[in-house]
Formats: sequence, C-alpha cells, structure tokens
Amino acid sequence: MWSFNHTVSNWPTFSFIGIPGLEAAQIWISIPFCLLYLLALMGNALLLILVKAEHNLHEPQFYFLAVLALTDLGLSLSTMPSVLAIFWFNVHSIGLDACLTQMFFIHTLSSVESGVLVAMAFDRLVAICAPLNYTRILTHSTVACLSGAAVIRGATLVAPLPFLLRTFPFCGANILSHSYCYYPDMLNLACGDIIFSGVYGLVFVLFTFAVDVVFILVSYMKILATVIKLGNQDRNWKSLHTCACHLCTVFVFYLPLISLAVLHHYTQNTSPILFTSMSNAYLLMTPLLNPLVYSLKSRQIQAALRKRFWVQRIIAGE
Repeated sequence: MWSFNHTVSNWPTFSFIGIPGLEAAQIWISIPFCLLYLLALMGNALLLILVKAEHNLHEPQFYFLAVLALTDLGLSLSTMPSVLAIFWFNVHSIGLDACLTQMFFIHTLSSVESGVLVAMAFDRLVAICAPLNYTRILTHSTVACLSGAAVIRGATLVAPLPFLLRTFPFCGANILSHSYCYYPDMLNLACGDIIFSGVYGLVFVLFTFAVDVVFILVSYMKILATVIKLGNQDRNWKSLHTCACHLCTVFVFYLPLISLAVLHHYTQNTSPILFTSMSNAYLLMTPLLNPLVYSLKSRQIQAALRKRFWVQRIIAGE
C-alpha cells in the first residue's frame, strides 16, 4: 500500500500511479514493456554501430541520425528505471531530487531530439535545393555545430525548471499522472503562485518545439516547391523519397508530444489510463520506431545491415 504525504513539505515524496485499474496485472504488463525497451536500446545501439563502422554511412544525414539514436538511447534510459521499478518491484515513490533529475534529462533530451530533427530537415533542404553546394555547406564542423547547438539550447532552457520547482512547497498526495517525472505534472502539484513557472514552461515550449516545427514546415515547403519545378516525375519521386524517413520520424516524435500537451492543458477529467498511454507512447514509441523506420525506408541502412549480417554468416560458416 502507498503511504501518501498530506502535509506541506519542501522535501516531498512523489508517487507514480502506474496503470490505474491494472495493478494486479503489473507483472504481466512488465513483459511487453521490457521487450519494447530492449528493442529500443538494441535498435538505436545498432544504428550507432552501423554509422561508425560503415564508410558509406559517413555522411551528414547519417551523422545526424547517429545523434538522434544517441538521444533516443538517453530518453529510454531516463524513463526505464522508474517505469520498470513500478512493474517489477511495485516501487511507486520517488524523492524530490531524483524526480527533478529525471525531469531534467527527459525535457533536455526531448528538446535535443527536436533540434536534431530541424538539423536533419536542413540537411534535406540543402541536398535537394542546393545539391552542388551540399558538401561545402554541410561539413563535419557544421554537423558538429548544429548538434552541439541543439544540446546547449536544450540544457540551457531546461536548467531553470528544477530550480523553479524547488522554490515551491508541495502539499496533498503528490500523485504523478505518469510513470516518470514530467514538468507540467509536477507543477500542478505545487502549492503557491505558479504563474511565473507556468509562463516559463510555455516560453520553453515556444522557443523549442514550436520554433522547430515552423522551421521544419518552412524547409519542406521550400523542398516541395523545388521538387515541383524539376518537372520530371521520376526525379520528383526520388527526391521526395530521400525525405520519407525524416518525415516519418517527425510525425512519430511530434504527434504523441502534441497529444500529451493537449491532454495536460485543455482537457479536464481525462481518464488516467489515457494519460498513461499517451505518456508512454511519447517517450517509448519514438526510440522504438526511429530505428525501425530507417531500417525499412533507408536503402543505405538496409545495405549496411545486409553487409553486416552477411559477413557474420560467413564468419560463422568458417
């Protein structure tokens, strides 16, 4: 049984609800969760190995893919301890410091992933709209600068969030709606005037995800206009096909994120099961599906996979 703290405290213990109504089946629910986490970790680790080992993948778009895979690994590892602790050990509580640390990494890595998706859109924009200048514009230093900028922006904008939350006392049961620590969720549990913290959270969203979505939309409008001007249908299809993986990744990342934000800000009395499902989809399906999308849609990744497994088969046969 959980023991909830109903007194005001600056050092509270927060409680995860897990999946409401299915507490008796948690040990069985943990099996698919474990498999999904394992597949996500293996898939992204495999992408990193392929990009490092295969000379044909030493290109800007695959360097960005490696950064994306590394970010997805971080997201999976950030949420995995609390999620599996609920299902395996029936541990539903977490201290303030641990919760703030997990929240920092989740929001920072989410911002980094959004920034990397913008960099990948820029890569496709240059490849299609200025192919002759591609190697001159997207050098190794450019890739490193864009990736570093995404990391610095995420860490800088997220850094004040834990300090803002630490200034508030917490009262009541302190029950979190998700299986991990999420800033809007924690802010709703704080006592006192949270207007400034709420406004800063909105500013963070606007300066990261909203701005990134605008850049991605503008990039693809420019790409589409350029492709239409080409005239040749086969060439148009080939040009758009190079963007398919990135577009799928954008939808996989932003759709659960937007849905979760809508549930938090515009929906009252929402089913806890719906909250839990959307939150798990937001941070679990993205690391799981990104490697799958590139394995199925990218010919270069498919060729690298075939080459690796073919070599392994030859070695095993010998």
